[in-house]
Amino acid sequence: MDIRKDADEIIKHAIKEVQPYDAVKRALSGASFENGRLILVAAGKAAWSMAEAAVSELGEKITRGVVVTKYDHSKGNLPGIEIFEAGHPVPDENSFYATEIALKMTEKLSRDDTVLFLLSGGGSALFEKPLIPADELQDITRQLLACGADIVEINTIRKRLSAVKGGKFARHCMPATVFSIVLSDIVGDPLDMIASGPACPDASTNEDAERIVRKYGLRLSDKAKELLGAETPKALGNVETHITGSVKELCRAAERACVSLGYRPLILTDSLGCEASEAGKFLSAVARYYADTKESLAFIAGGETVVHLKGTGKGGRNQELALSAAEGIKDLRDTAVFSFGSDGTDGPTDAAGGYVDQSTYGRLQTLGIDVNAMLDNNDAYNALKLSGGLIITGATGTNVNDASIVLIKR
Repeated sequence: MDIRKDADEIIKHAIKEVQPYDAVKRALSGASFENGRLILVAAGKAAWSMAEAAVSELGEKITRGVVVTKYDHSKGNLPGIEIFEAGHPVPDENSFYATEIALKMTEKLSRDDTVLFLLSGGGSALFEKPLIPADELQDITRQLLACGADIVEINTIRKRLSAVKGGKFARHCMPATVFSIVLSDIVGDPLDMIASGPACPDASTNEDAERIVRKYGLRLSDKAKELLGAETPKALGNVETHITGSVKELCRAAERACVSLGYRPLILTDSLGCEASEAGKFLSAVARYYADTKESLAFIAGGETVVHLKGTGKGGRNQELALSAAEGIKDLRDTAVFSFGSDGTDGPTDAAGGYVDQSTYGRLQTLGIDVNAMLDNNDAYNALKLSGGLIITGATGTNVNDASIVLIKR
């Protein structure tokens, strides 16, 4: 099981190197915030860690603040900051309540005031004031997740149904300056799509939204259809934005960890964005091609795959990717494929991702488990639980996308 130990070490060190604390402090260096009030608003899976760094750096300069993060992602109290935990990936009443608190804190500001806006992935669900009934917004979110829409398509729809997304929060804060620090969880770092861009002009169009509705056959009310036709802000003059952290950094951190363990690494891409099951098959094909290698190799792919829900099982994109690779690497020597989300949660589960090696497929067969049937039912979690292949990290405090890795140990 040495190769599993290597995988666990790579995951641990990669996540450690992409923590937002130092990155936020770097982004704040040189910023004075001497005039007016300074209001902190942090939203996303990494919101607590980002806020902790800001409070440590700025102290009593912060007039007041609010953090909204995913359940079990807060690590305690922060002085002068109200902290809320809320629903993800589907927003809930706590999402709406915490966002309303943030909106009240940032209303009637002056030109001398500043809103320090700390944003990370997950903010689309956590930071929300819907313009349609909450249950309808939740239903549309579930439709988008189930049909295999990618994050850009999902956020193109969500920002038009929201009072804070697509640049609307920054517009709400006017004439105050919004100093925005963004931890990217989307391939290519599109600012207007990270957490649906509450403080960024929207590059997507109404035509894009209508195309997505047609593509997936979304069920929408007349009110929702009307909102999709209302244009979002295309210019904002009160925002200064700093991007910190990305999947590139996660891949490079994994690369360094692989080197320290004796592997020769190759980063294949940092923009993996296909079906999770197809990505798993591709990575198993890479492993087979290099099966005769005489040196230890590691192949790294960063990004965010998608899952088209067909069954009623339990899992997430990283678990499905890993399980999809199991058959392709069966009977190879000392070979593993694993995939994990940097935030520590993969889909609606307590796992960060999944791990398989050359013995996983046969082990599950011995237990009477049909791997392909489990995949068809989107039930990777339970298959990997039986094979000992779940990756459990707990909430990590960061969120910079996923990494999928092939290890060949010699």
